[in-house]
Amino acid sequence: MPANGDTQPVTLTSADPNAERVAQMRRLFPECFADGRIDFDKLRAALGDSVASGPERFTFSWAGRADAAALLQTPSRATLVPKPKESENWDTTRNLFVEGDNLEVLKLLYKAYANKVKLIYIDPPYNTGNDFVYPDNFADPLAVYLQLTKQADDAGKLLTSNPETSGRYHSAWLSMMYPRLFLARQLLRDDGVIFVSIDDHEVANLRLLMNEVFGEENFVATIVWQKKYAVSNDDPGVGNMHDYLLMFQRSEAFQRGLLSRTEEQLSRYTNLDNDPRGEWASDNYISNKSKDERPTLWYPIRHPKTGGEVWPEEHAVWRYSKEKHEQMELEGRLYWGPTQNYKRPRIKRYLSEVQAGTVPSTWWEFETCGHNDEAQKETTALIGPKVFTTPKPIRLLKRLLTVGAVADDIVLDFFSGSCSTAQAVLELNREDGGNRRFIMVQLPEPTENKQYPTIAEIGKERIRRVIAKLKKETPNILGGGANVGTYGEDLGFKVFALGESHFAQWAGVPDRDAAQYAATMEHYLDPINAKADPVAVAWELAIKEGYGLNSTVSAAQVGANTVYTVTDPERDPAQVFRACLDEVLAPDIAKQLGLTTTDLFICRDSALDDTLAANLALQCRLKTV
Repeated sequence: MPANGDTQPVTLTSADPNAERVAQMRRLFPECFADGRIDFDKLRAALGDSVASGPERFTFSWAGRADAAALLQTPSRATLVPKPKESENWDTTRNLFVEGDNLEVLKLLYKAYANKVKLIYIDPPYNTGNDFVYPDNFADPLAVYLQLTKQADDAGKLLTSNPETSGRYHSAWLSMMYPRLFLARQLLRDDGVIFVSIDDHEVANLRLLMNEVFGEENFVATIVWQKKYAVSNDDPGVGNMHDYLLMFQRSEAFQRGLLSRTEEQLSRYTNLDNDPRGEWASDNYISNKSKDERPTLWYPIRHPKTGGEVWPEEHAVWRYSKEKHEQMELEGRLYWGPTQNYKRPRIKRYLSEVQAGTVPSTWWEFETCGHNDEAQKETTALIGPKVFTTPKPIRLLKRLLTVGAVADDIVLDFFSGSCSTAQAVLELNREDGGNRRFIMVQLPEPTENKQYPTIAEIGKERIRRVIAKLKKETPNILGGGANVGTYGEDLGFKVFALGESHFAQWAGVPDRDAAQYAATMEHYLDPINAKADPVAVAWELAIKEGYGLNSTVSAAQVGANTVYTVTDPERDPAQVFRACLDEVLAPDIAKQLGLTTTDLFICRDSALDDTLAANLALQCRLKTV
């Protein structure tokens, strides 16, 4: 917060995602900073033997890594433009769809959503040689994006495949993934988790990259999903029946959820002997240890029917000590068969005493998680045949959500495609009364479909149709119901689109020409685009100040001035600022608004004279554009 009496300019680019790590370094090693920069010689000395050195240490690198890191550290100068007419329930929904290049979008989301997201799922291009879509020019991703979306002229070759004949086949893909995964980690909560779909083309490289970004110690599992139910008869080699899901946690604070028991699993619990403790299933009473390994578990027990001694096998002793056995015998927890005809007992596991669900494994078969054909049929039923080629089945995504996101959690998918993830969130909320909300991000990649000219349009339409379907199934649920969460069922979504900033940003003058320099400077005297929608400008100010996309923007006439109030209700306490974009401000604007020294007020720099600027800076937190 600036000192009382100071005026600050609004930062017109996204926040630096690396600044948080540098700040942490400064707190831990203040002696290793000189002139605001890290002195690596001092850092090595401070860390001593903990620093790896020498040519034989393990490293993971690729051609273009430095460029990818530089791209990550380049702030975005774009904005997100609200699209209420493309949205559903704009005023009340907390779900979000953002159309744009996901790297630029992630940079813009960073300030508001760092450490806020519980679960990230992405299904990026698998780098199979023809599905890798990425702009050729990495120097200015916003300019390329504007050309791609026909917001700028001279598009050129903007979409590219990545054939295996390319000299940087794997490197190009890693350079695309690295900055996006880095930002994804920054957005995750400490107890958050990320799942990434991938196949055999890049699974090995992706695992190494995610080890690097998230830390090898935060690897949770490589899940194998059976994506097909049969081998194609015309397959020339070995039939590929699976994909992978790499699962990493942000930190050890993550706790995985349990899966609901299936009907088949529940059917294993019965009550053959009318036990008053209810349904049970029997389990082994012997272990896999020998009597030499566990001599205290090698002892005789008494058969209840014959009265004779019963010994375990020498290579498989009892599971419990003699004292524990006697306790369970007293409690009637041993099962000797329907007529006590078993040679050795089994132990009863009561359904009422076991944990609420089952532990997820690394093998996810199609019977419980769906398959590719099922995913295609789901998409066809909603938005038509052959609209999108690679959707994921809803059952698979619901399982991910069950394992990683509950209650009021934020779910992010920044390669959202046809938005199957959004459908899974909406449907699972309906089933369990949850309040999960989604953020979908999708590049408007062109299609050959006249009805849906871009993949982003497919995604938005899918969400609309899922919402319509859910409303039709239970039209009164919005009014409340047993399975509606704290906020009520959220059947809506806000749409934003990546776009050029409404503020002119200094790009320099290519030639040393005094007249051109003067003309350029004249242009920058008033940085707000004259054709800009004031509400969109207020939204850009909110984004650059770190306000979330579920903020509200309202306009009010205050004397001769129009003032916009921006409120982020998801902060505790709610965060608010006011902005006036008028070219002339009333001298007593602060009094009219009731501003205090803790309130933020933003206005044009050109609207202030020295006296008004000084007075406002004393009465509130003043920022200018």
